[in-house]
This record gives sequence, structure tokens and C-alpha cells, in this order.
Amino acid sequence: MVTVVFGARGNVGRHVAGGLAALGVPVRSTSRTRDAAHVAADLDAPETLPAALEGASQVFLYAKPTGIDGFVAAARSAGVRHVVLLSSGAVVQPGANRNPIARDHRVVEVALEESGLSWTFIRPGMFATNTRWWWTQAIKGGEAVRLPYPEALTAPVSERDMAALAVTALTERGHGRQAYTLYGPQVLTLREQVGHIGSAIGKKIAIETVTPEQARADLGRTMPAMGVEAIMHAWEAGAETVPETSAIVEKLTGRPAQTFPEWARDHADDFRP
Repeated sequence: MVTVVFGARGNVGRHVAGGLAALGVPVRSTSRTRDAAHVAADLDAPETLPAALEGASQVFLYAKPTGIDGFVAAARSAGVRHVVLLSSGAVVQPGANRNPIARDHRVVEVALEESGLSWTFIRPGMFATNTRWWWTQAIKGGEAVRLPYPEALTAPVSERDMAALAVTALTERGHGRQAYTLYGPQVLTLREQVGHIGSAIGKKIAIETVTPEQARADLGRTMPAMGVEAIMHAWEAGAETVPETSAIVEKLTGRPAQTFPEWARDHADDFRP
């Protein structure tokens, strides 16, 4: 039976598709635009879903509140049994009901909980890959990385580890109706994270401390407003408290989670001029 991977061109989806294929699982990769490797499927266009889900037993899904009702209807009609959702750790954080990212992801979770389908939720915290949005332009241009709280602590999560949990939930028994909150394996300051990227590319990267207002303006050039506020909230919290780490990746997959220095070495080319 086929496993459908939505967003298979994305940071997490492509690792899910690759991990399933490596295990010999038949995969149908989707994207909004059809090509030789991807079936066209758009969660905002429910008419595209029946063909994408035909004959599928399982699905890897990203959170799209506006498309979830159409997805549930199409999945039930197609006979899908299990859905693994890439959700967000924001849904379990204090003040989640006031956080638009948490609310959006929780809408999708609730729809799946009430769908009659089996489900697994992967709830990651701060994505390591977000650093490419924040700092790539400055690092490539030889400029200082501008930070409002250089000593703020976060526990970045590798997209490879999110995908590994998803693959495990799709290929092993016992993960139905489970929600896994996933943080990185180590706590690092933003300054240390920039330093690890510098080590990966063989270059010392300067840091400039800026005001929160300046940081919001910088982030707003590459991210939507909702994402900017989520990042700023996380950085502000990390300046006051030590974030959680987790060992769930090793517990469920049998291999250690990827550290941020390892992630930086894998993505070094993303930061080189």
C-alpha cells in the first residue's frame, strides 16, 4: 500500500520520502506543481486530493488549517488508515491559545482527532533550518549577524530528526493516537549557533547586538509577520529561561539526534558565498 507524502519538496517532507523509500516503502510524493517525481496535490484545492490519495494507506501531512476539512473527507473516502502530522511544539507551550501558530496547528490536530483516522502528531520546537532564513544573507555577504539577544538559549531541532520520527511512526506499530514533542538534544546560545556555522564554513562571523525593534524589521524581510513574532517570543523566552531538550529521537529511532554543529556542517554550503 502506498504512503503519500505531502510537501515532499519541503525541508522535512523530502527526508520523509527519502527515509520511506530507503526502507522499500512505496511512496507517492506530492507538491503543488506536478513533475516527473511529484503528483500535484494542493491542500487548498480539495479537487486535487482524491487522485493523490487513491490507494493510499498512510499519509505524511503538514498543517494547513484552511485545507484540513477537505483533506479529511478525501482521506476517509480513499480508505487512508493513518496520518502522521507535522505539527508544532507551540501547541503545548504556555499561552498557546494566544499564539496564532499554536492555534492554527491545533485546528488541524483537532480535525484529525475527530476524523476517525489513526494519527500521530510530531510537535517540534525551534527548527534548526530557520537559521537559513535569519542569517544566510548576512553571512554570505560577509556582514555581522544582527541579534537582539545573543545569549538567548534555544534547543534547535534538525529537520532530519523530525522526518526520522515520522518515518518510524509510519513504519512501526504502536504510534497511533500518540503526540511526540520534539526539542533538540542540546541547549545553545544564539551566539554559539552562529559560531558553529562559522566553524562549518571556516570563517569567523561577527555579531552585532540590535534592539528588538531592529530585529523584527530584519526578520520581516524574509518571514511573514506571524513567524517573526513567534521567533521573537522564543528568543525573549530564551533570554530568561533554559529551554527543554528531549531524547525522543534516540528512544524511538534507536539513533542519536543530530546536534546543531552536525547540522551546520551538513548545511555549510547554504551559508557560503
